[in-house]
Amino acid sequence: MREHRERGRRPVRCAVLTVSDTRTLETDEGGRLIVQLLESAGHAVLRRGVVPDEPEQVRAWLQEALADPQVQAVLTTGGTGIAPRDRTYEVVSELLEKRLDGFGELFRMLSYQEVGPAAMLSRAVGGVTGGKVVLAMPGSPAAVRLAMEKLVLPELGHLVAEASRRPRGG
Repeated sequence: MREHRERGRRPVRCAVLTVSDTRTLETDEGGRLIVQLLESAGHAVLRRGVVPDEPEQVRAWLQEALADPQVQAVLTTGGTGIAPRDRTYEVVSELLEKRLDGFGELFRMLSYQEVGPAAMLSRAVGGVTGGKVVLAMPGSPAAVRLAMEKLVLPELGHLVAEASRRPRGG
């Protein structure tokens, strides 16, 4: 447990993407909150962007961030609901090599405690691709704060350490 906690304290280099048809960098509360919480916890934000709910643009931004050798984790906000334009879940899911089902499950459980059955509308998803962590959160600042404080920040360093481990043997 001690080693687990130590890994969780390691600083992580992150990219933060907001998926929204209406937000800009100036009006993006959810993305700004992610950056603030990451930096307050000692992590670094190397990239930040806002793209519309267009799968091709979301995919291109994510692939560019994931191709950056400095980026260890990519956190997104927005586009995880069930409205017709909400397609972040599909794009992120396609990119994942290993899903981290517990992220979405735990987020919905925690969200249920705050908003009741409406929590089932969230399609928060996470996993690993190319040895990097990808976590997609809903767009509301309240949902971002919940996911960041209860799930992401306590485990981000440990998640990255595990995702980036080299296989034994050979």
